Amino acid sequence: MKKFLTCCVLLLSIWSFKYVSSNRGKIPPYFPQPKSKKVENLDSNSIELGRVLFHDAQFSADQLVSCASCHSPFNSFAHTDHSISHGVFDSIGRRNAPALFNLAWQDKFMHDGAAHNLEAQSIAPLTSATEMGTTLQNVLNALNSSPLYLDLFKNAFGTAPSIPKALEALEAFQLNLISYESKYDQVILGAQEFTAQESNGFKVFNENCKSCHPPPLFSTYDFAYNGLPIDSNLLDLGRYELTKNSCDSMQFKIPSLRNLSYTYPYMHDGRFQNLRQVLSHYSPSNGILEKSPLKKPISEDNKSDLIAFLKTLNDPNFVFNPSHQFPKWTLSYNTNQHEN
Repeated sequence: MKKFLTCCVLLLSIWSFKYVSSNRGKIPPYFPQPKSKKVENLDSNSIELGRVLFHDAQFSADQLVSCASCHSPFNSFAHTDHSISHGVFDSIGRRNAPALFNLAWQDKFMHDGAAHNLEAQSIAPLTSATEMGTTLQNVLNALNSSPLYLDLFKNAFGTAPSIPKALEALEAFQLNLISYESKYDQVILGAQEFTAQESNGFKVFNENCKSCHPPPLFSTYDFAYNGLPIDSNLLDLGRYELTKNSCDSMQFKIPSLRNLSYTYPYMHDGRFQNLRQVLSHYSPSNGILEKSPLKKPISEDNKSDLIAFLKTLNDPNFVFNPSHQFPKWTLSYNTNQHEN
C-alpha cells in the first residue's frame, strides 16, 4: 500500500509539472521580466509539497490555522469574512491579509515590505503570536513525525524534512500563483473586446489611476500614502515601523488591482467593503484631494464605468484553479497510512 500511495504522489506531481509548464508558456508577452528568476525553474514536486504545507493547520499552536486560513484560493489568496486577520486562539492581528498572486514580479512582501523574499516572509506568520503562534522547531518535529511529509520531502528534495527546504517549497508554491487570464488579458491579446462601458472605464483608469497601478501587473509595488487617517485602535504607521524614517509614516505597499471582486475588504486595514467606497475616499469632499493620486474628481457615471473596467481584471480561472486548493488526496493518504 505504501508503494501504491507513493506512486500516487508521483503521479500527482507529474500532472502538476505539466500544468506548470503550460502555465509558464502562456504568460503574456507583455508581462515584464520577473524579479525572481526562480519562477522559470519551478519543480513540480516542490510546488506540490508547498501546497500541502500551505493548507496544513497542524503547524499552528491550536492546530486550526493554516496559511490558507487568511489566504484562501477562492479569494485570490486573501480573505473576505473580516477586515483584519484572525489567528490562533481567536487572536486578532492589525492588518488585512493581502492577496497572493504574481509574486515573482515583486521583491518586497507584506504591507510594509518587511520581507525581501518569500522564504523569509513565511517565517513571520508561523512564529507570530497573533497568526500561527508556533516555533520552527515545532514545525520540524511535526514534519519528521509525518509519513506523508517524509515521502513528499523525499520526492521534492531527496532529503528528510528540514525548515530551509520547507520554506523553499512554500516559496515554490507561491511563485507558481500567476494570474494572467482575465478579460483584460484577452482584450490585450485580441481575443475579446471591451464593452462601451468597460472601454470608457479604461479611459478613466488611464487618466486617474495608472500612475500607481500601471498595467499589466496593475501596481508599481512601491509604497505610498493613501490618505487614510490612522485607525486609533490599530495605531498602524505602515512602513515607518520598519524604517523609522518619518517620510515612510503611513506608507503602505500599493496592491495590484487584479481580482478585486474576490479580495474585499480593501485597504491595509480592510475598512472599505466595496469599490465605490474606495473611489469615494479619493473624492474632494473628504479634503484629501491634494494628496490623492487622482488627477480630477470622478463623476458617479465614470465611477460606474471605472468599476466595470476593474471587473475585467478578474481571473476566475486563477481563483478556481483546483491545483491551488486544499489537496484532498492527502486525506486518503493519511487514512490509508493509519489503516496500515
